[in-house]
Amino acid sequence: MDKEKKSKQTEEKEEEMEFQDCENEEQAAQGQEEEEEQQKEPIDDEIERSKISTIRALAEREDPSAKESDDFMIRRFLRARDLDTEKATAMFLKYLSWRRTFLPKGLVSESEIPTQLADNKFCMQGVDKQGRPIVVSFGGRHKPTKGNLEEFKRFVVYGLEKICARMPKGQEKFVVIGDLEGWGYSNSDIRAYLASLSILQDCYPERLAKMLIVHVPYIFMTAWKVVYPFIDSRTKKKIVFVENKKLKSTLLKDIDESQLPDIYGGKLPLVPIQDC
Repeated sequence: MDKEKKSKQTEEKEEEMEFQDCENEEQAAQGQEEEEEQQKEPIDDEIERSKISTIRALAEREDPSAKESDDFMIRRFLRARDLDTEKATAMFLKYLSWRRTFLPKGLVSESEIPTQLADNKFCMQGVDKQGRPIVVSFGGRHKPTKGNLEEFKRFVVYGLEKICARMPKGQEKFVVIGDLEGWGYSNSDIRAYLASLSILQDCYPERLAKMLIVHVPYIFMTAWKVVYPFIDSRTKKKIVFVENKKLKSTLLKDIDESQLPDIYGGKLPLVPIQDC
């Protein structure tokens, strides 16, 4: 009994340390948000404008479809590569090639992802205090044995395309509440996590404003430690783990109660992404 008690105390201490690290990440995320808030006006930064023009010229020379992309899209790729023109151009060209292959019709139809949509694990409604759309993802509703990885990737792209298409005027980013209530090893799907991470970072850069991960079971940290090394530094700063005892108060820092999903004590009912 003493051995079990000591083991439990060790686990609780480790979990507390995990959350302390996450609080530090939250402070970094808030600092980055303040910086981005100052930069979301129309592109008036001379350096960025010059680099965007360079990327456009280089990209259009390699891929004429680059003409269809506006300056704001190119700017997202530029910022994702810390204003490195060469790296941003390569990333942008890779994205254009991916889009032609993955989305030859320009979209993912719901008939392609029926298994993924059936569990309502992706919802969207409301905006945060900065006017950015709020998305709620339920990790405990994901069943690796249902569907396949290809369908899941198409589901992720379907969701991201829908979010971006419904982005309020003047906004480029969205906020995610990643809810892990009920998550267990039967829900763990490392391949799916890495695939969705790759799609988000490589094809939709600088779209994620913040991810608040709630109802985190301790066993999730096993999967998290596998995924974490694959998260780029800019994305890491946007991820915050929320303690259960501080759940509503933490969410209310970013989201007004009138826009907060009702399952977290707010006013808005959850709406599945396909019904948005």
